[in-house]
Amino acid sequence: MTLARPHGGWVIAASFVVALLLSTLPLPDWILPWRPEWSALVLIYWTMALPHRVGVGVGWIVGLLLDVLQGSLLGQHALGLATLAFVTYNLHQRVRVFPLWQQALTVMLFLALYQLLLLWFDGITGRPPRGWEYWIPSLTGMALWPWIFVVLRDLRRRFKVT
Repeated sequence: MTLARPHGGWVIAASFVVALLLSTLPLPDWILPWRPEWSALVLIYWTMALPHRVGVGVGWIVGLLLDVLQGSLLGQHALGLATLAFVTYNLHQRVRVFPLWQQALTVMLFLALYQLLLLWFDGITGRPPRGWEYWIPSLTGMALWPWIFVVLRDLRRRFKVT
């Protein structure tokens, strides 16, 4: 048995950097509720595509970076993204065989779980409850999933990320 040396790690890192930048990009107030969870979407893709390279540890690191960039409670996004990576890793073999529209529905559920964890942290820290628009990023993530999947899959194939 020969083990191929993994390469293309810079593509994975670059996609997370772009996701972090998109997560912190200043937007007008009226569109803020519609901002998808970019880091979570990229983490879901890479965990499903390359579970031996991207998993809970990467989710934790990206979450800590997101905590620092957004100035949120340190560990809040880290725990959420690590949990998201764990759930995605455990279900990746099932979800990968779904058609793209079913994957999008599953991704919406994964994102809702992630947001539920963040909402739990908000409750623990005493932040006031949010309205129904808090859940909109799960819907926008579901709508964007087919495009994110296709773009990242093409990048993975073009640069032979293994």
